[in-house]
Amino acid sequence: MRKILIVIDMQNDFIDAALGTKEALSIVDVVKKKILSYPTDNIIATMDTHFENYMETQEGKYLPVPHCIKESDGWKIRPEIADLLAGAKIYEKPTFGSTALAADLKALSEKEEIELELIGLCTDICVVSNALLLKAFMPEVKISVDAACCAGVTPEKHLAALETMRSCQIQINNDLG
Repeated sequence: MRKILIVIDMQNDFIDAALGTKEALSIVDVVKKKILSYPTDNIIATMDTHFENYMETQEGKYLPVPHCIKESDGWKIRPEIADLLAGAKIYEKPTFGSTALAADLKALSEKEEIELELIGLCTDICVVSNALLLKAFMPEVKISVDAACCAGVTPEKHLAALETMRSCQIQINNDLG
C-alpha cells in the first residue's frame, strides 16, 4: 500500500502574514518533521492561489482580506517547507478544495492501493474541504488527518473541523484537543 502525504496550503499568508495565527506558526516544525517522514515521491502539496481581482470574487466578498495573490510573498510556501517539497507535485487551487487533486488521486487509487494523510492550513477551511472532497471521490480509501500538523482559524474552529471530519469517517490522529 502506498501512503501519500498531502500538505495543504503551508503558505506565508496563512502562517505569519495576512491571515496568519500563532497556532499556524506553531505547527511549522512538526509539519517539517512529518514531511521528512515520507519519501519525496509520495508527497503532494496544494497552494491557495488568487489573483488581483480577489476582492471581486465571492470568496473575497465573504473574506475581504487579500491573500495568496499569485507570485506575492504571501502566496509562496514557507521557505523551509518549500525546500522539503522540492520534487513534489503542487496543485494551485483557486478555492478551498482541489477537484484536480481529487480526480488525480482517484485515478491513482484505481491503479494501486493508496492511503492518504492530510496536514496543513487551515483545518476548518482548506484541510476539511480537501478531506471531504477526497472522501467523496474515494469512499473506500483510508484518509487521515494529523491534528498536530494542522491549525485552524481559531482553536475552536480547528476542533470543530476535526469533529466534522471524524463524523465523516476520516481518521484523526494526534488529536490534542
